Amino acid sequence: MAFCGRLLPLARRTLCSSAAASAAKEASNSYKVALLGAAGGIGQPLGMLMKLNPAIDRLSLYDIMATPGVAADLSHVNTAAKVSGFVGDDQLGEALAGSDLVIIPAGVPRKPGMTRDDLFKINAGIVKGLCEAIAKHCPQALVNVISNPVNSTVPIAAGVFKKAGTYDPRRLFGVTTLDVVRARTFLSEKKGLNPAGVDVPVVGGHAGATILPLFSQAVPKVDLTQAEVEELTKRTQEGGTEVVQAKAGKGSATLSMAYAGALFADACLQGLSGKKDVIQCAYVASQITDLPFFASKVRLGKGGLEEVYDLGPLSDYEQKLLAEMKEQLKCNIDKGIKFGQEN
Repeated sequence: MAFCGRLLPLARRTLCSSAAASAAKEASNSYKVALLGAAGGIGQPLGMLMKLNPAIDRLSLYDIMATPGVAADLSHVNTAAKVSGFVGDDQLGEALAGSDLVIIPAGVPRKPGMTRDDLFKINAGIVKGLCEAIAKHCPQALVNVISNPVNSTVPIAAGVFKKAGTYDPRRLFGVTTLDVVRARTFLSEKKGLNPAGVDVPVVGGHAGATILPLFSQAVPKVDLTQAEVEELTKRTQEGGTEVVQAKAGKGSATLSMAYAGALFADACLQGLSGKKDVIQCAYVASQITDLPFFASKVRLGKGGLEEVYDLGPLSDYEQKLLAEMKEQLKCNIDKGIKFGQEN
């Protein structure tokens, strides 16, 4: 089985036969993808989804433990991607060498009562170390940062690459696709729509109030009361907490994050292959606000980030939330920059 078809903006997927997948692969470019944190709760399902992607011919799995077993398991799936497992610092360079795309879900998960910012002290160091290795072994790769808090870990990654002399803002992305996936899903449920035909841009950051879904720009256009907009906005902002609480201390959003990570990774590969008009929302270096990093719609291409779109028309409510979020997002960004400078 493998991913088949480009069904909708921001990439919806169905599964198709291995014969069709082989034909698709022959017609496409082939890429090496390195997944760092591949044995974790996000890493394992994300690794499976990457194994199903016909654009990937080499899938490199890295973690501090258990990766060879995960790689052996995935290698039995009858798709063309060759899977290799690497474990420990000594093998990180080999895992990364020659990668076109590096995905980083590595880090500790969120637990009840924890905010994304509570994860900072642990995950900041993890992301820093991995990005130092990326700068050394595959400086031209696109880098997708999933490790939370994304509002801070992306500035950390940028600082590492600047220090190494390899920084290219077109190649560094914070993955906020899960916020988009949630906004689509929640709107579809509220209005009885088929989620396969729904899109909602989500801008700002990737934590709590910094997440701003633009339901005024939803496709298709949907009539919502102010109360419905506020309810949907709050649920999108608190979607991660909803999952953490439902799992009762035994995990955070892993399956939905893996799905979202796979959507964004596939979009990056589509862009690298030369496909036109590949549009996603992502947290990137940006000048559309007075903040140095901001999530908005972007266009992906052969160079990675090709264009950052402005926010478009906002409702009064969205303008209010945008103004209110900026101080928190700025603090998150400054925290990441400060960590990089001090470490």
